[in-house]
Amino acid sequence: MEEINSLMQGFAVILTPMNIGLMFVGIILGVLIGVLPGLGGANGVAILLPLTFTMSPTSAIIMLSCIYWGALFGGAITSILFNIPGEPWSVATTFDGYPMAQKGHAGAALTTAFTSSFVGAFVAVVMITFLAPLVAKFALKFGSPEFFAVYLLTFCSFVGMGKGSPFKILISMALGFALAAVGMDTVTGQLRLTFGQIELMRGFDFLIAVIGLFGIGEILLSMEEGLNFQGKSAKIDRKVVWQTWKQLPQYWVTSLRSSLIGIWMGITPGGATPASFMSYGLAKKMSRNGPKFGTGEMEGVIAPETAAHAAGTAALLPMLALGIPGSPTAAVLLGGLLIWGLQPGPLLFVEQKEFVWGLIASMYLGNVVGLIVVLSTVPLFASILRIPFSIIAPVIIVICAIGAYTVHNAMLDIWLMLGFGVIGYVFKKIDIPLAPMVLALVLGDKAEDSFRQAMLVSQGDVGIMWANPLVGTITTLALTLLFWPLISKLLGLFRKPKVNEFAAQQPVD
Repeated sequence: MEEINSLMQGFAVILTPMNIGLMFVGIILGVLIGVLPGLGGANGVAILLPLTFTMSPTSAIIMLSCIYWGALFGGAITSILFNIPGEPWSVATTFDGYPMAQKGHAGAALTTAFTSSFVGAFVAVVMITFLAPLVAKFALKFGSPEFFAVYLLTFCSFVGMGKGSPFKILISMALGFALAAVGMDTVTGQLRLTFGQIELMRGFDFLIAVIGLFGIGEILLSMEEGLNFQGKSAKIDRKVVWQTWKQLPQYWVTSLRSSLIGIWMGITPGGATPASFMSYGLAKKMSRNGPKFGTGEMEGVIAPETAAHAAGTAALLPMLALGIPGSPTAAVLLGGLLIWGLQPGPLLFVEQKEFVWGLIASMYLGNVVGLIVVLSTVPLFASILRIPFSIIAPVIIVICAIGAYTVHNAMLDIWLMLGFGVIGYVFKKIDIPLAPMVLALVLGDKAEDSFRQAMLVSQGDVGIMWANPLVGTITTLALTLLFWPLISKLLGLFRKPKVNEFAAQQPVD
């Protein structure tokens, strides 16, 4: 009941003409970001973050989170109409969404995608509403060892549970740690890795890195691929919406399963992309129409879209409650909170209760606004992709450059953005993930500070990481996740199937 009362107070905070207007603006900008190739949720939020510095933290986070929801919605438009994923997590949507559009059911496919996205996000927000305060109740128990253990858990789970090569994840994360160390040491006040350059005293701003890695890197890849947009136009009328909504309840099991998968992958560092693929694969395996997947099945659109939105929303839980982001976009929002003078973590629920519940309330209302906007403006946003990519690409690059320059009003930041863009392009070509680098760049110095403070308290005794059940459990779990690939291989050796001795003794005809 306490959570419900707090949520009602949150609605009282956000239900102002200014905040509701920012919701609509954020959703529209987010859908535009999701539709345009080369831009993404993390990059869009990073580019527009400087515009919110003059706003109150509550209004700013409402607008930025709505940009995120809009980008999640927008990725489905390009996937279904043009077979071009606007976002990485929209790849699985193309498998059945585009065939539906080719059959003349583009309106039904888009309605299915948007409604499923809304359902996934709604389930995740309900989870955040009741789970986040429970996590935050540990506020008084967290000291420097506990905070470092949480950071360690995040880094280790990326390495041990991430998709792809652990060594490539380590390379990406190590580069992020190195970049985070540049500048002034917050403990001793000494300069590190500046090489006599005054401009490097402030270090590498994560905003510049994100704009370059995601924005410029994606543009370079898109230019190489030579995108040519050809797809079906779509117009969603009331009749199509009602007919589609009548069919959706029969797939409630798929929606629930996909929501749970998305929530789990959002809280852990899995993210929306693996959640969408995992959900699609399970739906294909468990559905009666599994063999028809890939030919235009509605269930094949429901599964990835529900999971992607649930994961994208749930990723905000560890960011708010523990101060660790579950996705690149959550990492950008984390940096925004720090810029506004707010410290994400358990104490945020105590010190900034109005802000937190205002954000959670905006998640409910923002997704309703998003559903209304996308259902009514699909033809407008779809027509944007008729513009030649040779025109779109320079516009996006200019937007990225403006976003980078406004961070510190320095030309150096534009050159750094271009440098990070080249790194992002190369990393994507050789399949090195970018999210671990962004995570390490945002949290690297904080993890270092927590560890050094813990060592000062314990006079260099690492045993402080097991000094009490809370920090000991988190540290042990972190190390278990770090070595999980090795542990799973060792377990596999002991679980080799035993040969049936009687069958082996039978003569072969």
